[in-house]
Amino acid sequence: MIKVLIADDQELIRESLKIILSAYLDIEVVGAVGDGTEVLEILTQTRPDIILMDIRMPKMDGVLCTKRVKEEYPKTKIIILTTFDDDDFIFSALKHGASGYLLKGTSMEDLHDAIITVNEGRAMLNPDIATKVFKLFSQMAQSNYAIQVDEQNTNDILKMEWRIIQ
Repeated sequence: MIKVLIADDQELIRESLKIILSAYLDIEVVGAVGDGTEVLEILTQTRPDIILMDIRMPKMDGVLCTKRVKEEYPKTKIIILTTFDDDDFIFSALKHGASGYLLKGTSMEDLHDAIITVNEGRAMLNPDIATKVFKLFSQMAQSNYAIQVDEQNTNDILKMEWRIIQ
């Protein structure tokens, strides 16, 4: 049984997903919450295998919540389920550890398949999202792409090590 938590600020979406996913014999919906802070609160009581996370939510959005969940509960897998296919949202969510990114127009059968796939340790991307990710990787490979590093993490690097890195 795959334990799923639903995080979406729209009650209609939350309750609809809860009803539909509960019809699958291999899925147990362990909660449905309206924002990222509620996700973190419920994780102290229950450990879902998968969180279906919307991007835009009040108090704490899905990207920041994904980051916090992966820091505190690294085994919990996250599938972003949203209407937004904005590049920044996509890359930020994936950077912070989301295992899937689906658009809300996906069929229930495809969502079920995504939950199974991600639960097995694989990734799942909506085809349009996968195209954007591949384009970014292609651009990175063809250019002198700079990687941003937090300055605090560079304090102990010696000059010779910096030359090697560069």
